Amino acid sequence: MKPAPFEYHAPNTVADAANLLAELGDGAKVLSGGQSLVPMLALRLAVFEHLVDIGRIAELSGIERRNGALWIGAGTTQATVEASALVASEVPLLAVATPLIGHFQIRSRGTLGGSIAHADPAAEYPAVALALDATMEVVSPRGRRTIEARDFFAGLWSTSMEPDELLVGVSFPIWGGRSGFAVEEFARRHGDFAIAGAAIGIELDAVDRIRRCTLGLIGLGSTPERARTVEAELAGRPVTDVEPDEVGRLVMAALPSVPSDLHGSAAYRKRVGAAMVARAWTTAAAEARHG
Repeated sequence: MKPAPFEYHAPNTVADAANLLAELGDGAKVLSGGQSLVPMLALRLAVFEHLVDIGRIAELSGIERRNGALWIGAGTTQATVEASALVASEVPLLAVATPLIGHFQIRSRGTLGGSIAHADPAAEYPAVALALDATMEVVSPRGRRTIEARDFFAGLWSTSMEPDELLVGVSFPIWGGRSGFAVEEFARRHGDFAIAGAAIGIELDAVDRIRRCTLGLIGLGSTPERARTVEAELAGRPVTDVEPDEVGRLVMAALPSVPSDLHGSAAYRKRVGAAMVARAWTTAAAEARHG
């Protein structure tokens, strides 16, 4: 199939893009990389009168430290994130998640901001952003504002951004100390969206007690999920006393609901999800303990 007809716009600045979105209203959609949007348009699962291509806006690309966090421009390609030594050293969870996104051809065009703004609950970047308490920077003709990750993902493929707002950057907190990170997911084929997955970080104190942990979940809700109640329950415990399978069971029990579709029932997704949590916990705990 072919996309329905649309008018194409290619602004050169953030201000121009924001003004276009305000002028065009609900009939406009931002194109950033297009690795999710273009197939949906081709299958006519989505129809828009206007596409606003932000790929030419240079100020949307970049990776740099800002105010104790790592800021990444929304237009930065996933391949750039994957190759960045700064990302690997400062936000390891993002670094280990990136190679799991599709294939290298997709990562060479897909962008960090495009993935997060698309808000697919089966995608890696939204789960990592939620797990790390990332902050989204958005711009409209009214000015700039920031949105915490916990308030950003509103539902399936939807966010709390207003129609005239453009995501311009994401700030990821930098963990210190004795920390370990891991992402595990199960997909039927490499490059497919995950049936279930987990993005986990653990920080230990000097005697191997859990100072903090984060339990992000992929493909286990209508939005990316995070098991905050389980995080609080695990905090302060010796990491050697925590069984990975126990963490998997606790996390699955804490989920409000799990989707069921042609890829698997809710019960199947929970079994897979528990296994992915256990695997990721094992890897992250070992990394935190031994470096």
